[in-house]
Amino acid sequence: MNNIPRLPVKDWVDSLVDWIQDTFEEFFEIIDIGIENFVEAIVFGLNLVPAFFMIFILTGLGYMVTKKWGLPVFTLVGFLFILNIGYWEATLQTLALVLTAVLISVIVGVPLGIWSSQKKRVEEIITPILDLMQTMPAFVYLIPCILFFSIGVTPGIIASVIFAMPPTIRLTNLGIRQVPEDLVEASNAFGSTTGQKLFKVQLPLATKTIMAGINQSIMLSLSMVVIASLVGAPGLGVYVYRAVTRIEVGTGFEAGLSIVILAIFLDRITQNLKTSNQ
Repeated sequence: MNNIPRLPVKDWVDSLVDWIQDTFEEFFEIIDIGIENFVEAIVFGLNLVPAFFMIFILTGLGYMVTKKWGLPVFTLVGFLFILNIGYWEATLQTLALVLTAVLISVIVGVPLGIWSSQKKRVEEIITPILDLMQTMPAFVYLIPCILFFSIGVTPGIIASVIFAMPPTIRLTNLGIRQVPEDLVEASNAFGSTTGQKLFKVQLPLATKTIMAGINQSIMLSLSMVVIASLVGAPGLGVYVYRAVTRIEVGTGFEAGLSIVILAIFLDRITQNLKTSNQ
């Protein structure tokens, strides 16, 4: 076995990354500037609203979506707690990162899910790629992200998108494929075009499953906030990472609890949106 030549996989990958970096440098710069400006705009917009007023808006949103008092009370108490312990600004930054990553995941993932549901060959090609995206350690694809976009918000967002997008694609594909065949046949019998069948029959009936995928993407994006902080992304992950490096248990607990509160709020909101679309 020792006499078998070693495959130069490392050299191949390094050469490919260098070629991509040299060829698409200007393209990466445009993406970097666009994502950074978008995140900064969200944070700026959220900060325009006074903290107490924003908390009451989120509380009202919780009641509008659920029509119950459990989530609104949790939202009010939870975000007031975050404000009290001094993590409000970091929470808004984390929210902006998650919203950006999820928005990109939906814009890219839903069309890919629709495409793979319509073409079996596309599904066969995309499935192993999604498996790779979900199983590859995040630190591995964080390295080329840093090379392409340097340190800052963008590599953290891109890494979050890579990790969080697969559920959106998979469940969009699954939801459309699970539409009862008799309804699809009925739409064909009435002479529906492919577009009419997709937008008037398949997508409305698949909305619940698609929303479940978006919900999972939100949770996975939140799970990446600490890793994103390693490459310069702001937010609650910075405090968690600082607590780990300095062995500050209290700081880590506070920041981690703030992430949990934000995660529960976003999870319950999207879950109830999913239920309302049944």
